[in-house]
Amino acid sequence: MTDSESLEKSRIFLELGPRPEEHGRLVRPDARASYPEDVLTRLRAEAAKIIARYPDSRSALLSLLHLVQSEDSCITPAGLDFCSDRLGLSGAEVAAVATFYSMYRREPTGEYFVGVCTNALCAVMGGDAILAALKDHLDVDNGGTTPDGKVTLEHIECNAACDYAPVVMVNWEFYDNQTPESARTLVDSLRTGDTLAPTRGAPLCTFRETARVLAGFPDERPGASAAAGSGGEATLRGLRVAHERGMSAPAVPAAPTAPAQPDQPPADSTKDKAAPAPSATVPPDSTAPPNSAAGKGD
Repeated sequence: MTDSESLEKSRIFLELGPRPEEHGRLVRPDARASYPEDVLTRLRAEAAKIIARYPDSRSALLSLLHLVQSEDSCITPAGLDFCSDRLGLSGAEVAAVATFYSMYRREPTGEYFVGVCTNALCAVMGGDAILAALKDHLDVDNGGTTPDGKVTLEHIECNAACDYAPVVMVNWEFYDNQTPESARTLVDSLRTGDTLAPTRGAPLCTFRETARVLAGFPDERPGASAAAGSGGEATLRGLRVAHERGMSAPAVPAAPTAPAQPDQPPADSTKDKAAPAPSATVPPDSTAPPNSAAGKGD
């Protein structure tokens, strides 16, 4: 083998840019670029209620992103501009947050967002098979939406429901212990309007309605709040066994009360003063013998 052939075999190809399975970007030809004045007026009033809950307005960004997502079913340039205008942030700051969290969608989302958990436990319990079955049944790719706009299918990260694996979520409501057959029945019910009730939690609502609740507005549907309270049987089983056996967590000793100190900032964060220089000495090793070299100071 010549040197040039050896070099060719040792080369590694790195593909830069978005992954092939990463659907959509925030700026697209069909994405909404601005809101009509009547929509802006309504959104401004709702945003003011959200922002008023926070001592620092920029802390309201996550909620505002859910608000504009409830308007468009995804994050659009119009939504980015609205959030940056309301909070005094740059477009880059808003976009950085919107593209970091997977719950903010980059393309229009169907009426029902169906997420199949494919993390470790759900995957080995059948999550991968469920996702493959639904892709074939709905004839969509990962992240794709059915032609009728009813269902968007995507694999999702762990939603802390491992005791009910494999789990499918619809608009973030749980459908536990699923199989390929039950998942197909579930999505068929979503498309026909005869929706199956979640295994636990609140009644199912549309994706846009869910985004509005996540923005911080109350879910005013009858029975919605009452149904969203407790964990299920599998989640509480360990607690019940502990109670039956008289087990309890050890008492936590009370922390010693520190003497009152004057209210002043630490030295390294005092306004308009330089941080202290690093120490020139190395603290002794408390685990070394008293007479060893490691235990002596400089």
